[in-house]
Amino acid sequence: MTTSTRGAAQVPAVLVLEDGRAFRGRAYGAVGETFGEAVFSTGMTGYQETLTDPSYHRQVVVMTAPHVGNTGVNDEDPESGRIWVSGYVVRDPARVSSNWRAQRSLDEELQRQGVVGISGIDTRALTRHLRERGAMRVGIFSGPALLGASGTGTADDAALLAKVQAQPQMKGANLSAEVATKETYVVPAIGEKKFTVAAVDLGIKGMTPHRMAERGIEVHVLPATATAEDIFAVDPDGVFFSNGPGDPATADGPVAVMQAVLARKTPLFGICFGNQILGRALGFGTYKLKYGHRGINQPVQDRTTGKVEVTAHNHGFAVDAPLDKVSDTPYGRAEVSHVCLNDNVVEGLQLLDQPAFSVQYHPEAAAGPHDAAYLFDRFVSLMEAERA
Repeated sequence: MTTSTRGAAQVPAVLVLEDGRAFRGRAYGAVGETFGEAVFSTGMTGYQETLTDPSYHRQVVVMTAPHVGNTGVNDEDPESGRIWVSGYVVRDPARVSSNWRAQRSLDEELQRQGVVGISGIDTRALTRHLRERGAMRVGIFSGPALLGASGTGTADDAALLAKVQAQPQMKGANLSAEVATKETYVVPAIGEKKFTVAAVDLGIKGMTPHRMAERGIEVHVLPATATAEDIFAVDPDGVFFSNGPGDPATADGPVAVMQAVLARKTPLFGICFGNQILGRALGFGTYKLKYGHRGINQPVQDRTTGKVEVTAHNHGFAVDAPLDKVSDTPYGRAEVSHVCLNDNVVEGLQLLDQPAFSVQYHPEAAAGPHDAAYLFDRFVSLMEAERA
């Protein structure tokens, strides 16, 4: 990715999809070129959480909400130490940020971190295209990156399209180690310490250990390459596997580590990528969704209670497990505990004969909704029962 930041708002830009469709607009954020998988997010707020979620590594995020950036950016809300999206696409960026917590504009932050974006395009048409054709590779070009292109937005410049088509696919990508911590660190319990949890960082968001710390859990966050020995050296009451980017079919290492945890029958909780790792550890397959689930307004039913939750999502892969039967696995009986009401995608798994469960969505969602926060309490209950 090559970038510049001078006079971005007046610089022409073009977005080129791998199937040849193009959208013409203006540079937003840094000027240059960038590539990734084009995906869309349906959230109307919480853009700072989206931008700094490591699960978006190597993805260009299209915001379906037309007006983005009106609350600016602050230094308290990031979920990690940097913006992870490869590119950012908005229709109508805020000209002025207006919020008492804002420290700078979103445009300034994108420029500061060298994130190439585009504004002024028909994001509704782009979203419909991705829904019909599926998530696909994309490039955003502005400034010097457009030299030699026609600049008409009709994607008749073969050179730009060839650049896009030369990029790697998301299917088969092994990305967790690229975004995870390199060294173990500890998030102390808030108040009285009740439990110790070993959390395998596959792309963890900062709010996740915080949600556990609020419940008296001391969280030891380990690298994605952590071994079973590393985990058990913490002497944990429970083990957590986080969200993260890439194709779960490539995550043989974390799958083997999780199987070692399951063999010990240590209480286990997984979120998003962690749900897919549990699925593979139990013997289920995974597959790539056509365009995925991303946003903070996805309906999920907890089949153990019958309740419907409005939930936050960011995933392009899913577990291939039977919805309506109990499955026998090497670690006991397993069933689908949660399901998406939009398309019946598996949104959670649980073992019936030992304390292990996972969900495909994000109960730690900082911007909300908070319907699923009870899942951290469920994890605490498993550790309490095991201790008793």
